[in-house]
Amino acid sequence: MITIGLVGGIASGKSAVSAALARRGAVVFDADKIGHRVLNEPATRDELVARWGQSILDANHRVSRAGVAERVFGGSPEAAGERDFLEQTLHPRIRQRILSEINQLPTGSAPAVVIDAPLLIEAGWSQVCQALIFVDAPRQTRLQRAKTRGWTEEEFSRREAAQMPIEEKRRRASHVIDNSGSLADLETEVDRFWRTVIG
Repeated sequence: MITIGLVGGIASGKSAVSAALARRGAVVFDADKIGHRVLNEPATRDELVARWGQSILDANHRVSRAGVAERVFGGSPEAAGERDFLEQTLHPRIRQRILSEINQLPTGSAPAVVIDAPLLIEAGWSQVCQALIFVDAPRQTRLQRAKTRGWTEEEFSRREAAQMPIEEKRRRASHVIDNSGSLADLETEVDRFWRTVIG
């Protein structure tokens, strides 16, 4: 069983690629979704409240993702420091959960597992991957996709600036999948990768 990591710019289509890989039999681990669950584990929530106060909680006493985003995304040294704190708090817990779930998969149950994580390289998770896919799409295409999520261009730029530069991600990848075209085009790209790596 091969472990595949997905990297790319914001709104490049990593989720679409992971869904295409899942249709071919891969088991997908979405670090964002796992992170949302980890965010509200009592120990994690207590650490965030100790750092940022009760205002970080919503009316249901759950951690407000919007409130966290306000503190960690931005170009100031303060935001960078808060982002480092958040990553150091969350990443080890997310990684532990993913690796634990991978280890629990029955032998031979899947030809591949996929880890879809926004900060996969930064968090050191690429070290457990035998293949690293860079999902490629032009900035303007990605921006338009982000706007459908309700993001402004300023929010898009702010969040992208908080990540590793696009070209560095591309340089570290072992494979590139072009997601600038149609869904049919993407299926062709994923097929090409699957035949090359899985056989």
